[in-house]
Amino acid sequence: MEADNDTITLVPGITVGHAQDETALTGCTVILLGDGAVTGVDVRGGMPATFGTTSIGPTRTNERRNAVFFSGGSTFGLDVARGIMRYLEERGIGWPTSHGIVPAVCGAILYDLGIGRNDVRPDAEMGLRACRAARELPVEEGAVGAGTGATVGKLRGMARATKGGLGSSAVRFPNGLAVGAIVAVNSIGNIFDWETGTTIAGARRDDGQGFVELEDLLPELLDPVRPFPTPPPQGPGGNTTIGLVATNAALSHKETIKIAEMGHDGLARAIRPVHMSADGDTIFAAATGEIPARHDVVGHVAAEMLRRAILRAVRKARSAGGFPGLADTTG
Repeated sequence: MEADNDTITLVPGITVGHAQDETALTGCTVILLGDGAVTGVDVRGGMPATFGTTSIGPTRTNERRNAVFFSGGSTFGLDVARGIMRYLEERGIGWPTSHGIVPAVCGAILYDLGIGRNDVRPDAEMGLRACRAARELPVEEGAVGAGTGATVGKLRGMARATKGGLGSSAVRFPNGLAVGAIVAVNSIGNIFDWETGTTIAGARRDDGQGFVELEDLLPELLDPVRPFPTPPPQGPGGNTTIGLVATNAALSHKETIKIAEMGHDGLARAIRPVHMSADGDTIFAAATGEIPARHDVVGHVAAEMLRRAILRAVRKARSAGGFPGLADTTG
Protein backbone atom coordinates (compact mmCIF):
# COMPACT_ATOMS: atom_id res chain seq x y z
CA MET A 1 0.00 0.00 0.00
CA GLU A 2 1.38 3.39 -0.97
CA ALA A 3 2.60 5.64 1.82
CA ASP A 4 0.62 8.62 0.53
CA ASN A 5 -2.71 6.80 0.44
CA ASP A 6 -5.44 8.95 1.95
CA THR A 7 -8.40 6.84 0.81
CA ILE A 8 -10.36 4.10 2.59
CA THR A 9 -7.85 1.41 1.60
CA LEU A 10 -5.55 3.01 4.18
CA VAL A 11 -7.56 0.91 6.67
CA PRO A 12 -5.72 -2.45 6.90
CA GLY A 13 -7.55 -5.32 5.21
CA ILE A 14 -9.83 -3.11 3.09
CA THR A 15 -9.68 -3.44 -0.70
CA VAL A 16 -11.83 -1.63 -3.27
CA GLY A 17 -12.72 -2.48 -6.86
CA HIS A 18 -14.74 -0.70 -9.54
CA ALA A 19 -16.43 -1.87 -12.70
CA GLN A 20 -18.39 0.31 -15.10
CA ASP A 21 -19.88 0.69 -18.55
CA GLU A 22 -18.60 4.03 -19.77
CA THR A 23 -21.00 4.09 -22.71
CA ALA A 24 -24.14 3.30 -20.72
CA LEU A 25 -22.79 5.47 -17.85
CA THR A 26 -23.43 3.12 -14.97
CA GLY A 27 -21.30 0.95 -12.71
CA CYS A 28 -20.66 -0.56 -9.31
CA THR A 29 -18.09 -0.43 -6.52
CA VAL A 30 -17.23 -3.29 -4.16
CA ILE A 31 -15.48 -2.92 -0.82
CA LEU A 32 -14.03 -6.23 0.38
CA LEU A 33 -13.62 -6.45 4.16
CA GLY A 34 -10.79 -8.96 4.40
CA ASP A 35 -11.69 -11.81 6.75
CA GLY A 36 -14.88 -9.99 7.70
CA ALA A 37 -15.76 -6.98 9.79
CA VAL A 38 -18.42 -6.04 12.32
CA THR A 39 -20.86 -4.04 10.22
CA GLY A 40 -23.74 -1.69 11.00
CA VAL A 41 -25.97 0.59 8.94
CA ASP A 42 -28.14 3.68 9.28
CA VAL A 43 -30.70 4.57 6.60
CA ARG A 44 -31.98 8.18 6.59
CA GLY A 45 -33.34 8.79 3.10
CA GLY A 46 -37.05 8.48 2.39
CA MET A 47 -36.68 6.17 -0.66
CA PRO A 48 -33.81 3.72 -0.04
CA ALA A 49 -33.11 0.51 -1.94
CA THR A 50 -30.72 -1.79 -0.12
CA PHE A 51 -29.47 -5.38 0.10
CA GLY A 52 -28.87 -7.22 3.37
CA THR A 53 -29.38 -4.23 5.66
CA THR A 54 -32.12 -5.85 7.75
CA SER A 55 -29.70 -8.56 8.85
CA ILE A 56 -27.30 -6.03 10.39
CA GLY A 57 -29.93 -4.11 12.31
CA PRO A 58 -29.67 -3.37 16.05
CA THR A 59 -31.11 -6.67 17.32
CA ARG A 60 -29.47 -9.05 14.83
CA THR A 61 -26.89 -11.70 15.77
CA ASN A 62 -24.99 -12.30 12.50
CA GLU A 63 -23.09 -9.01 12.66
CA ARG A 64 -20.03 -9.62 10.48
CA ARG A 65 -19.91 -8.91 6.74
CA ASN A 66 -17.43 -9.85 4.05
CA ALA A 67 -18.27 -7.14 1.51
CA VAL A 68 -20.25 -3.96 0.97
CA PHE A 69 -21.29 -2.76 -2.48
CA PHE A 70 -22.66 0.38 -4.11
CA SER A 71 -24.33 0.14 -7.50
CA GLY A 72 -26.05 2.22 -10.12
CA GLY A 73 -29.02 0.93 -12.08
CA SER A 74 -31.67 1.63 -9.46
CA THR A 75 -33.06 -1.59 -7.93
CA PHE A 76 -31.88 -3.53 -11.00
CA GLY A 77 -28.36 -2.89 -9.68
CA LEU A 78 -28.93 -5.10 -6.65
CA ASP A 79 -28.15 -7.97 -9.01
CA VAL A 80 -24.42 -7.30 -8.53
CA ALA A 81 -24.69 -9.04 -5.15
CA ARG A 82 -24.87 -12.43 -6.91
CA GLY A 83 -21.51 -11.84 -8.57
CA ILE A 84 -19.93 -10.74 -5.29
CA MET A 85 -21.26 -13.81 -3.49
CA ARG A 86 -19.92 -16.07 -6.24
CA TYR A 87 -16.47 -14.47 -5.92
CA LEU A 88 -16.41 -14.92 -2.15
CA GLU A 89 -17.78 -18.46 -2.23
CA GLU A 90 -15.09 -19.54 -4.71
CA ARG A 91 -12.49 -18.36 -2.19
CA GLY A 92 -14.12 -19.97 0.83
CA ILE A 93 -15.00 -16.60 2.37
CA GLY A 94 -18.23 -16.35 4.29
CA TRP A 95 -20.33 -17.75 7.08
CA PRO A 96 -19.64 -21.49 7.56
CA THR A 97 -22.76 -23.62 7.67
CA SER A 98 -23.30 -27.38 7.69
CA HIS A 99 -24.07 -27.16 3.97
CA GLY A 100 -21.26 -24.90 2.82
CA ILE A 101 -20.00 -21.33 2.94
CA VAL A 102 -22.57 -18.52 2.72
CA PRO A 103 -20.94 -15.14 1.97
CA ALA A 104 -22.26 -12.20 3.99
CA VAL A 105 -22.85 -9.21 1.73
CA CYS A 106 -24.74 -5.93 2.05
CA GLY A 107 -25.12 -2.91 -0.17
CA ALA A 108 -27.21 -0.10 -1.60
CA ILE A 109 -28.04 1.37 -4.99
CA LEU A 110 -28.44 4.75 -6.60
CA TYR A 111 -30.68 5.86 -9.47
CA ASP A 112 -28.73 6.72 -12.62
CA LEU A 113 -31.24 5.65 -15.27
CA GLY A 114 -31.65 9.26 -16.42
CA ILE A 115 -28.11 9.43 -17.82
CA GLY A 116 -26.55 7.21 -20.49
CA ARG A 117 -28.62 4.11 -21.36
CA ASN A 118 -31.44 3.09 -19.03
CA ASP A 119 -31.61 -0.43 -20.48
CA VAL A 120 -28.06 -1.30 -19.36
CA ARG A 121 -27.65 -1.90 -15.64
CA PRO A 122 -24.97 -3.34 -13.36
CA ASP A 123 -25.41 -7.12 -13.08
CA ALA A 124 -23.78 -10.16 -11.47
CA GLU A 125 -20.98 -10.18 -14.03
CA MET A 126 -20.16 -6.54 -13.31
CA GLY A 127 -20.12 -7.30 -9.58
CA LEU A 128 -17.71 -10.14 -10.22
CA ARG A 129 -15.46 -7.88 -12.29
CA ALA A 130 -15.39 -5.28 -9.52
CA CYS A 131 -14.32 -7.95 -7.00
CA ARG A 132 -11.53 -9.14 -9.28
CA ALA A 133 -10.36 -5.54 -9.65
CA ALA A 134 -10.24 -4.93 -5.87
CA ARG A 135 -6.86 -3.69 -4.62
CA GLU A 136 -5.41 -2.03 -1.53
CA LEU A 137 -4.07 0.80 -3.70
CA PRO A 138 -5.49 4.34 -3.38
CA VAL A 139 -9.09 4.32 -4.58
CA GLU A 140 -9.78 5.73 -8.03
CA GLU A 141 -12.26 8.60 -7.63
CA GLY A 142 -14.65 10.66 -9.71
CA ALA A 143 -16.96 9.26 -12.40
CA VAL A 144 -15.99 5.64 -11.78
CA GLY A 145 -17.71 2.57 -10.33
CA ALA A 146 -20.99 3.44 -8.67
CA GLY A 147 -20.28 7.11 -9.37
CA THR A 148 -20.13 6.68 -13.15
CA GLY A 149 -23.68 7.93 -13.73
CA ALA A 150 -24.11 9.99 -10.57
CA THR A 151 -25.38 13.58 -10.73
CA VAL A 152 -25.92 16.25 -8.07
CA GLY A 153 -28.09 19.33 -7.64
CA LYS A 154 -31.49 18.39 -9.06
CA LEU A 155 -33.50 21.13 -7.36
CA ARG A 156 -34.31 22.52 -10.84
CA GLY A 157 -34.53 19.20 -12.62
CA MET A 158 -31.93 17.12 -14.42
CA ALA A 159 -31.27 19.72 -17.11
CA ARG A 160 -29.43 21.97 -14.62
CA ALA A 161 -27.65 19.25 -12.60
CA THR A 162 -23.88 18.83 -12.22
CA LYS A 163 -21.87 15.64 -12.53
CA GLY A 164 -21.55 13.67 -9.29
CA GLY A 165 -19.22 10.79 -8.61
CA LEU A 166 -17.42 8.61 -6.09
CA GLY A 167 -14.94 9.87 -3.51
CA SER A 168 -12.90 8.59 -0.61
CA SER A 169 -10.89 9.98 2.30
CA ALA A 170 -8.97 8.51 5.23
CA VAL A 171 -6.62 9.33 8.08
CA ARG A 172 -4.27 7.31 10.30
CA PHE A 173 -3.23 8.40 13.79
CA PRO A 174 0.12 7.78 15.56
CA ASN A 175 -1.37 4.91 17.62
CA GLY A 176 -2.22 3.04 14.41
CA LEU A 177 -5.95 3.84 14.41
CA ALA A 178 -7.22 4.34 10.85
CA VAL A 179 -10.59 5.75 9.82
CA GLY A 180 -11.74 6.04 6.23
CA ALA A 181 -14.81 6.70 4.12
CA ILE A 182 -16.00 6.00 0.60
CA VAL A 183 -19.16 7.50 -0.89
CA ALA A 184 -21.15 7.65 -4.12
CA VAL A 185 -22.82 11.06 -4.42
CA ASN A 186 -26.05 11.29 -6.44
CA SER A 187 -27.90 13.88 -4.37
CA ILE A 188 -30.87 16.12 -5.07
CA GLY A 189 -29.07 18.76 -2.99
CA ASN A 190 -26.10 20.98 -3.80
CA ILE A 191 -22.56 20.26 -2.61
CA PHE A 192 -21.28 22.78 -0.09
CA ASP A 193 -17.72 23.31 1.15
CA TRP A 194 -17.98 24.76 4.64
CA GLU A 195 -14.25 25.52 4.75
CA THR A 196 -14.69 28.13 2.02
CA GLY A 197 -18.38 28.83 2.64
CA THR A 198 -19.24 28.17 -1.01
CA THR A 199 -21.37 25.80 -3.05
CA ILE A 200 -19.06 23.96 -5.44
CA ALA A 201 -21.56 21.87 -7.44
CA GLY A 202 -25.30 21.60 -7.84
CA ALA A 203 -28.30 23.15 -9.55
CA ARG A 204 -26.86 25.56 -12.10
CA ARG A 205 -28.33 28.98 -12.87
CA ASP A 206 -29.59 29.69 -16.37
CA ASP A 207 -26.62 31.98 -17.11
CA GLY A 208 -24.15 29.39 -15.80
CA GLN A 209 -22.96 31.79 -13.11
CA GLY A 210 -23.23 30.01 -9.78
CA PHE A 211 -25.90 27.76 -8.33
CA VAL A 212 -29.53 27.97 -7.26
CA GLU A 213 -30.04 27.17 -3.57
CA LEU A 214 -33.23 25.83 -2.03
CA GLU A 215 -33.55 29.14 -0.17
CA ASP A 216 -33.80 30.91 -3.53
CA LEU A 217 -36.88 28.86 -4.36
CA LEU A 218 -38.63 29.19 -0.99
CA PRO A 219 -41.05 32.01 -1.96
CA GLU A 220 -42.50 29.84 -4.72
CA LEU A 221 -42.28 26.56 -2.82
CA LEU A 222 -44.06 27.95 0.24
CA ASP A 223 -47.01 29.19 -1.81
CA PRO A 224 -49.38 26.23 -2.31
CA VAL A 225 -51.23 28.02 -5.13
CA ARG A 226 -48.30 28.88 -7.36
CA PRO A 227 -46.82 26.07 -9.47
CA PHE A 228 -43.28 24.86 -9.02
CA PRO A 229 -41.20 27.54 -10.79
CA THR A 230 -38.91 25.17 -12.70
CA PRO A 231 -38.99 21.52 -13.79
CA PRO A 232 -39.45 19.38 -10.67
CA PRO A 233 -36.60 17.28 -9.26
CA GLN A 234 -36.08 13.73 -10.42
CA GLY A 235 -38.88 11.48 -9.16
CA PRO A 236 -39.11 9.45 -5.97
CA GLY A 237 -36.02 7.36 -5.36
CA GLY A 238 -34.11 9.26 -8.05
CA ASN A 239 -31.51 10.70 -5.70
CA THR A 240 -29.27 9.24 -3.05
CA THR A 241 -25.90 9.34 -1.32
CA ILE A 242 -24.55 5.95 -0.24
CA GLY A 243 -21.38 5.45 1.73
CA LEU A 244 -19.26 3.34 4.04
CA VAL A 245 -17.03 4.37 6.92
CA ALA A 246 -14.44 1.80 7.94
CA THR A 247 -11.93 1.57 10.76
CA ASN A 248 -9.50 -0.85 12.33
CA ALA A 249 -10.90 -0.01 15.76
CA ALA A 250 -12.20 -2.80 17.99
CA LEU A 251 -15.92 -2.03 18.19
CA SER A 252 -19.12 -3.85 19.03
CA HIS A 253 -22.02 -4.17 16.62
CA LYS A 254 -23.96 -1.54 18.56
CA GLU A 255 -21.01 0.83 18.34
CA THR A 256 -20.68 0.40 14.55
CA ILE A 257 -24.34 1.32 14.18
CA LYS A 258 -23.69 4.49 16.20
CA ILE A 259 -20.74 5.32 13.91
CA ALA A 260 -22.99 4.90 10.86
CA GLU A 261 -25.48 7.27 12.49
CA MET A 262 -22.77 9.83 13.21
CA GLY A 263 -21.48 9.44 9.66
CA HIS A 264 -24.65 11.10 8.39
CA ASP A 265 -23.37 14.31 10.04
CA GLY A 266 -20.80 14.41 7.24
CA LEU A 267 -23.60 14.33 4.67
CA ALA A 268 -25.42 17.15 6.44
CA ARG A 269 -22.27 19.30 6.38
CA ALA A 270 -21.68 18.85 2.66
CA ILE A 271 -25.10 18.37 0.99
CA ARG A 272 -27.87 20.99 1.07
CA PRO A 273 -30.61 19.85 1.39
CA VAL A 274 -30.10 16.22 2.42
CA HIS A 275 -32.18 13.29 3.76
CA MET A 276 -35.23 14.32 1.76
CA SER A 277 -38.24 12.17 0.88
CA ALA A 278 -36.87 11.44 -2.60
CA ASP A 279 -33.38 10.54 -1.30
CA GLY A 280 -32.21 7.05 -0.37
CA ASP A 281 -29.31 8.16 1.84
CA THR A 282 -27.65 5.13 3.47
CA ILE A 283 -24.40 4.88 5.44
CA PHE A 284 -22.69 1.63 6.43
CA ALA A 285 -19.96 1.28 9.05
CA ALA A 286 -17.41 -1.52 9.38
CA ALA A 287 -14.85 -2.24 12.09
CA THR A 288 -12.10 -4.83 11.66
CA GLY A 289 -11.33 -4.93 15.40
CA GLU A 290 -7.62 -4.31 15.93
CA ILE A 291 -7.07 -1.02 17.79
CA PRO A 292 -8.79 -0.09 21.09
CA ALA A 293 -10.72 3.16 20.56
CA ARG A 294 -13.66 5.16 21.85
CA HIS A 295 -16.45 4.74 19.34
CA ASP A 296 -17.77 8.29 19.75
CA VAL A 297 -14.36 9.65 18.77
CA VAL A 298 -14.18 7.30 15.80
CA GLY A 299 -17.68 8.43 14.78
CA HIS A 300 -16.65 12.08 14.88
CA VAL A 301 -13.66 11.39 12.64
CA ALA A 302 -15.79 9.23 10.33
CA ALA A 303 -18.23 12.09 9.76
CA GLU A 304 -15.38 14.36 8.72
CA MET A 305 -13.97 11.70 6.38
CA LEU A 306 -17.39 11.41 4.72
CA ARG A 307 -17.61 15.18 4.31
CA ARG A 308 -14.23 15.27 2.61
CA ALA A 309 -15.06 12.23 0.46
CA ILE A 310 -18.22 13.94 -0.83
CA LEU A 311 -16.24 17.00 -1.91
CA ARG A 312 -13.63 14.81 -3.60
CA ALA A 313 -16.35 12.86 -5.41
CA VAL A 314 -17.53 15.95 -7.30
CA ARG A 315 -14.15 17.65 -7.63
CA LYS A 316 -12.68 14.60 -9.35
CA ALA A 317 -15.67 13.93 -11.62
CA ARG A 318 -15.26 14.73 -15.30
CA SER A 319 -18.13 15.77 -17.56
CA ALA A 320 -20.31 12.95 -18.89
CA GLY A 321 -23.76 12.52 -20.40
CA GLY A 322 -24.08 16.25 -20.97
CA PHE A 323 -23.48 17.11 -17.30
CA PRO A 324 -20.49 19.35 -16.53
CA GLY A 325 -17.89 17.97 -14.14
CA LEU A 326 -15.60 20.01 -11.90
CA ALA A 327 -12.50 18.04 -12.90
CA ASP A 328 -12.71 19.58 -16.37
CA THR A 329 -12.46 23.11 -14.99
CA THR A 330 -10.14 22.58 -12.03
CA GLY A 331 -7.76 19.99 -13.50
